[in-house]
Amino acid sequence: MNKLYILPLFVLLLLGSGCKKFLDQPALGYYSDEDLFSTDATAITAVNAAYIPLTFTDGAANPLWVLGDVASDDVVIGGNAGEQADYTNVDLFNILPANAAVQALWSRYYNGINRCNVVTDGLTAENTNVSETVKTQALAQVKFLRAYYYFLLTNFYGNIPLRLKVTTLADGAVAASTQAQVYAQIEKDLTEASTGLPEKWTATTDIGRATKGAALALLAKASLFQKKYTEAAAFATQVEALGYSLTDKFIDNFSASAKTNNEVVFSVWHTRGAQPLQGNALNYLFAPRSLNGAGVYYPTQSLVDNFESNDPRLDLTVARAGQPYYDSAFQTAWSTTGYLSKKHVQPLSEVPSTTKNDGNLNYEAIRFADILLIKAEALNEGGQSAAALVPLNKIRERARKNFTGTAPAGLLPAVTTTDQSLLRTAIRRERRSELALEFQRFLDVIRYGQAYAENAIRPAAPNFNYTTNQFFPVPQTELNANGN
Repeated sequence: MNKLYILPLFVLLLLGSGCKKFLDQPALGYYSDEDLFSTDATAITAVNAAYIPLTFTDGAANPLWVLGDVASDDVVIGGNAGEQADYTNVDLFNILPANAAVQALWSRYYNGINRCNVVTDGLTAENTNVSETVKTQALAQVKFLRAYYYFLLTNFYGNIPLRLKVTTLADGAVAASTQAQVYAQIEKDLTEASTGLPEKWTATTDIGRATKGAALALLAKASLFQKKYTEAAAFATQVEALGYSLTDKFIDNFSASAKTNNEVVFSVWHTRGAQPLQGNALNYLFAPRSLNGAGVYYPTQSLVDNFESNDPRLDLTVARAGQPYYDSAFQTAWSTTGYLSKKHVQPLSEVPSTTKNDGNLNYEAIRFADILLIKAEALNEGGQSAAALVPLNKIRERARKNFTGTAPAGLLPAVTTTDQSLLRTAIRRERRSELALEFQRFLDVIRYGQAYAENAIRPAAPNFNYTTNQFFPVPQTELNANGN
């Protein structure tokens, strides 16, 4: 997060667990409350530590992009044969519990949950060393973060352990809770967070922290995923009322120079040149090898075909032949599919090839366009198809404005159908184009149901079976450590 620097020794000790299974680490609760929560400053630093697992300072340690996009019909793994074997196995659905990506995401996000629990355990009502204002804001932030971690974990893994206290070796063997139970905790945390978080943080050193809008937005998303359509639309409307708006330029959401724009609801902040490292490494993973990248993330023809004719978002999202790749000429040899991602990548003028793994581009985890699409879907599924056209067409209108030159007649016309089935198809297509390569596609494909998912994924991955693959396996490391 912006300027949320993590310097004190106890936080460096928290960081030391890295991607190792947290059950193998000393219990974080061994740090005394007297030290960890003795002042406002130390409490804030403990909160800062809970944000760190969200970052992409190491793209392999946070493989959200693998489970979120590579597992879907939007992206395939690139590189030489055998180099990214576990990622390729996700792509092909040859997924075992020991898969590196499956284990890394689980470990990293439960690490984040444990850091949140350090704060909720430590900032008790009896603690009088921390001011009430800081205590309220600290608890609200970590409850939002815990809910965010659990939202992703339960959607990727299904029934999972629900840990709400600092985990030690003695009490780490927790049985899995049902998704309904996990969602109930998510909703509880977010409801409490929304009352304690400010609408905006005023200090520049606080930019990047969770806000009231972020908590309400995640409530909208959690409601949609549970098919609570009335609640999803209502929460989306509350977010709208806080003053968020679509940027005039679609590309501002993926530009380091515009990363505080008014479309951002919650972003994962990255800063170049910081110590310890806080830069974004996705820039390296997604850039081609001839530009000192890893070249492992290739958009598919299926994704490109989803964009409507002349949709200006296509060339702002995907690099391809005949179009510039930022400040370089695109070369077809860079990708086996003929495409590269332009999101999460910066031009060489901003991040030289020698420091490719230290970008300052944020990851927009939740942006207002997503909220408008949630509202459109919730209204349509709830039988209010005419009302659903309003937020949907706001997305299309912004996209249309981003055409360079004279727009062709009929470019991205307003959707007018109120037939629920036809509108459902239009909303799903719009969501795929608008949010392409933002690590959300697999979760959408799965929640749309078996027929949609198998039609989307099986052409390129015949091994995919909805019944067995709608969730990733519980990692082997957890099975080994947790007998329950």
